[in-house]
Amino acid sequence: MADMSAWQAGSQPKETPMDARTYKLIELVGVSNESYSEATQNAIARASETLRGLGWFEVTELRGLIQNGEISEYQVTLKVGFRLEEGKDAFSDRE
Repeated sequence: MADMSAWQAGSQPKETPMDARTYKLIELVGVSNESYSEATQNAIARASETLRGLGWFEVTELRGLIQNGEISEYQVTLKVGFRLEEGKDAFSDRE
């Protein structure tokens, strides 16, 4: 955080270093007929097909679908973080 007394005195606050990292956070829902683990893996595998720099994930919700008294589908909601590349569009190969 910038020193407000320096700002008020007319000085500019310190700038963010050029090597500062910035991450994009998205939410995904993975689905599987077998398990929560497979649903998570499905979501990450699919995201990695179109996004670069995937770095971490957090499971935020587990739920499922019941049909005829049995579990028929496992659903996992994930927050997925990836590092933004300088000067590049994270969703394509465009710059």
